[in-house]
Amino acid sequence: MNPKFIKYHRERIDEQDMLKSGEEFFEIMKKRRSIRFFSEEKFDKKLIELAVLIAGSAPSVANKQPWKFVIVESPEVKREIRLAAEKEEKESYENRMPQSWLDDLAPLGTDWRKEFLETAPYLIVVFKVDYLKTDTRLKKHYYVNESAGIATGFLLAALNYMGLSTLTHTPSPMNFLQKILNRPSNEKPYMLIPVGYPAENAVVPDLEKKSPEEIMLTV
Repeated sequence: MNPKFIKYHRERIDEQDMLKSGEEFFEIMKKRRSIRFFSEEKFDKKLIELAVLIAGSAPSVANKQPWKFVIVESPEVKREIRLAAEKEEKESYENRMPQSWLDDLAPLGTDWRKEFLETAPYLIVVFKVDYLKTDTRLKKHYYVNESAGIATGFLLAALNYMGLSTLTHTPSPMNFLQKILNRPSNEKPYMLIPVGYPAENAVVPDLEKKSPEEIMLTV
């Protein structure tokens, strides 16, 4: 099969304008924090849908786009997800996690209770799609974790840029999400993301990001 190509064009931007845009984006992204105290205030679901479209623009190996984003707004479904997540988290905190992991989590003040799964007006459940199932055969996807991770990063950046707060939640195991949301066997839960405005009394840990010298070098 001969590959089909189309001409690509992107308007060139003055470097000073590029730098200004990058600095403005950096200032917005620095405000991103993982929030565990959400307001119940509703907002237009179109914001979520737009963020998912932005996530869907992410690169993926062989353009397989191995992801699915399920938006949860039903209070009943959110309740079911919370109960299932807390069951797994309680078992993890009490029996699965080694002491070193618990020690690392201690400064964050987290435990197995996950009220935010009900309080946040929306949950986005990211599924990675391991393969495509057709009537005749299975079509494998490649580097699924990496591709889904990039798309999830796009999603988080878009939501933060719009002014919404999020949390990356990964209860382990997460198979209950596949069952509750009635997803097929080729879709595996990748991340559970509450989305909303922070509560008025929301607090976050006093943390610092690594310095540029710690994360960047030129060779």
